Amino acid sequence: MTEETLRAAERRLQAAQLASDVAALDELIDDAMRFTGPDGSLSSKQDDLRAHESGRQVVSHLQEEDLRVFAAEHVGVTWFLGTLEATVDGQPLAARMRYTRTWIPDGREGWKVIAAHATIVGSPVTKP
Repeated sequence: MTEETLRAAERRLQAAQLASDVAALDELIDDAMRFTGPDGSLSSKQDDLRAHESGRQVVSHLQEEDLRVFAAEHVGVTWFLGTLEATVDGQPLAARMRYTRTWIPDGREGWKVIAAHATIVGSPVTKP
């Protein structure tokens, strides 16, 4: 597994989030994945897919500022820094975010997210 394939997987994930492409997200996220949100909450793959599918979470803008990757034979890590605009449970949010994602090989020359953590960098801006 290479850093190039991991970088491509991270960018496919970003595109799937922006499009609320539940099929692509399902493919890129491992069934055992856990996500730690900026508020410390813990959610599962199914929670994430339902949020996109139901429209409870809609990402309208995602701009990458920096992306760093590390890939080894059995694990990969991506560090994303960028801006995000979204509506979550009806509340608009605009923030600069840092996402750290841990990836595992999917057995088919690809990667799946097994763990993720998001942090707001600076103060979030709630849009009126």
